[in-house]
Amino acid sequence: MIKRKKINITGPKPSDLSVERNDSGVPVIKAKSLKDALWGSGYAHAVDRSTQLLMMRILGQGRLCELLADTDESFQIDRFFRKANWGSSLDDEVAKLDGSTLASCQAYCDGVNAGLADKKITALKLLSYKPEPWRIQDTILVSRMASFLTLAQSQAEVERLFIELVQAGLESEQLASLFPIDLTRFDRELLESIQLGERVVPHELIWNLALPRMMASNNWVISGDKTASGQAIMANDPHLEMNRLPNVWCEQSLNWPGSTVKGMGMPGLPGVIIGRSSALAWGVTYTFMDTIDSWVEECKGGKFKRGKRWVPFTKRSELIKRKKQAPEMLYFYENMHGVLDGDPHQPGRYLATRWAAANMGAASLMASLRLVSAKTAEEGAACLAKMESAWNWVLADEQNNIVYQMSGLMPKRHESWNGFTPMPGWDKQYDWSGIVSPSELPCSVNPKEGFIVTANQDLNYLGSCSPINMPMGDYRARRIKQLIESTDKHDVAFSQKIQFDVYSIQAEEFLSILLPLLEESGEQSSAYSVLKHWDRQYDLESVGAPLFEEFYAALRMEVFGTSKKGLGKEVIRHLSSQTGVFIDFYQNFDRVLLDENSNWYEKDTNSLLSQSSAFLNAFKVAKRKYKALPWKAVNSIRFTNMLFQGKLPDFMGFDTAPIPILGGRATPHQGQLYKSAGRNTSFGASIRMVSDLSEKTLYTCLAGGPSDNRFSPWYLSELDDWQKGVYKKLD
Repeated sequence: MIKRKKINITGPKPSDLSVERNDSGVPVIKAKSLKDALWGSGYAHAVDRSTQLLMMRILGQGRLCELLADTDESFQIDRFFRKANWGSSLDDEVAKLDGSTLASCQAYCDGVNAGLADKKITALKLLSYKPEPWRIQDTILVSRMASFLTLAQSQAEVERLFIELVQAGLESEQLASLFPIDLTRFDRELLESIQLGERVVPHELIWNLALPRMMASNNWVISGDKTASGQAIMANDPHLEMNRLPNVWCEQSLNWPGSTVKGMGMPGLPGVIIGRSSALAWGVTYTFMDTIDSWVEECKGGKFKRGKRWVPFTKRSELIKRKKQAPEMLYFYENMHGVLDGDPHQPGRYLATRWAAANMGAASLMASLRLVSAKTAEEGAACLAKMESAWNWVLADEQNNIVYQMSGLMPKRHESWNGFTPMPGWDKQYDWSGIVSPSELPCSVNPKEGFIVTANQDLNYLGSCSPINMPMGDYRARRIKQLIESTDKHDVAFSQKIQFDVYSIQAEEFLSILLPLLEESGEQSSAYSVLKHWDRQYDLESVGAPLFEEFYAALRMEVFGTSKKGLGKEVIRHLSSQTGVFIDFYQNFDRVLLDENSNWYEKDTNSLLSQSSAFLNAFKVAKRKYKALPWKAVNSIRFTNMLFQGKLPDFMGFDTAPIPILGGRATPHQGQLYKSAGRNTSFGASIRMVSDLSEKTLYTCLAGGPSDNRFSPWYLSELDDWQKGVYKKLD
């Protein structure tokens, strides 16, 4: 550990405010009130994470070409953000804030600006960027970006992929086995008539710059009836792009008379997003709520069809200033269904897409700042239910209550429409009719099982509505449930052990089909022996995990790529290497692969397209490619600086050497490494935290360190402990 040090604030500040780093470099803020503590939080965010903070705003404003790098790629990224138009209605949202939240948010902004003034040298200053003052409007913009880019965007992407597959000629029955459609109502002709716009910029390029993808995560709460201390336990390990420096999370401890809140926040947002207060602890995962819909618009002459009428679009102009070239004016066309993906002056059918939270933000800020004064888990859940972005929250309190609450703006749709496929925009019955009440969203209070687990699985059964139509796989949730049910004496160490569990139920289920087939065929190879004796663990020394991964990839290609019913090798390669479809929604494809009666297979077991033939053929491919290397040799990745993206020489120290990563796609300790848009990226535990409500401590470990400054002792200060599973105590 490095000796704790007081952070010297040179300018005016709230009286009696102190900001000191603890032994791990985490800012500990002490103040007379929550408002003053938030001033200190903003100051520390600016000092520790100014590059991340300012890059988020530059991107959200669509000003990359104007302020930093005027390249063709930057222009397309600016175009994406201008089209999204998240900078609109910001003043309106500020006006909705209650007096207390407004004062607290302004104090946070004042702290950010004081920190930016005190931080003399930053990477962005070296690029000649001079930041404008931080405003509450910027905080709301960052909130919108974080909600869409890392969460709702994957829903939009898979819905577009579905349309592409329809237009590529994939049979409706095969589509129904992969996606949530009702064949009795599916209007294939409507989707085939859509003129899809060109994908100008891969969305992965946007994630490269400021935001990691935030998809797969685990959290759970365990009642005191099942713990050694007799008090509830909360655990959370958000999975996102872990190999970025700095980590997206920024850890802080805020303290004022009689109160404390500590945990992980995000630069640009006031307060703590996940962590604990004096009275309760809470964690979060993404819920895969469908908050984004599209409509098919019949267009001509700049107008869209509405019933029997033709109505003009609203035309929005956006001027993009450029450092090296002349400014360019862009035009976007909008109606009640969102932004049009096309030119309505060219006759045809185009998609208009709308995100439910596009013009929101105030309610989320008020909810998050009220949470710190909640005394019970149910009070906290009532606050979090009003959050506008879609999350799975779990909470535990000192009275031994445990609660699950979903948040998010679920549109009220026509009763026959789940939101996955686009509907005709000219038919008013498919317009949204409002937002589903938070009281109808899935929730659970003190369930009889004595614990609650969320890991991005389908949780619709806990509510009176069905917000989720494309959940992630349930392998991790099932494994965590197994482990929790294995004892009634849980403690912090056991939850930490669960966070490092690398057993794959997915591998177990696939091998239960493959191994008997190999035995029936008389297979005697060393590859067969490896899989037969493999313990289904994705530990660093495992030689079974790499072989299973070769088999799994080959099977996916065999069924979905090369077969007569498949999409073609190039399509599968593209989906595997350039998109997150197989990363986010792999269990949709597993459902087909594991079902011998799936319409992707032939019934005849001797057919080249039968399940048994496909499994055996995939094993032959895997056996040929297998090199008997341990998992650590094939599942390693460099941690790279978010601004320089691995482009600087190693000796400069902005990036790390390759680091081996535990786990796979379906293990509680997720360790997915993959390429997206030609860039190495990952899904894994960016942070881990556990809290036993019998004590005031939060146990945490962070992939990286508190600071974004390469020359700070806090740049990589926690990375070694994060790899080893050594947790620190945040008191």
